[in-house]
Amino acid sequence: MKIRSHSESHIVELDDGSRWQIFPGDIDLTLNWKPETDLAVVPIEDEVCSHALVGEGAKVRAIPVGEKWPLREVKSVLKDG
Repeated sequence: MKIRSHSESHIVELDDGSRWQIFPGDIDLTLNWKPETDLAVVPIEDEVCSHALVGEGAKVRAIPVGEKWPLREVKSVLKDG
């Protein structure tokens, strides 16, 4: 899928209309993404999220827009690096 919109660093909208929140610790991996970047949405088992967006040699953790991050787990992951 291609990127329809990535105007906010932590939100990506894909050409299928799905919208994804990027995990705060992975935002730097999205900085080179362009509208022509091909991304795949894949379900994953992770302590902080349900999916990953994979493209341009990067795999970033994501949740659908509207879902809430599990704060305790996010703090733990960010603290541990």
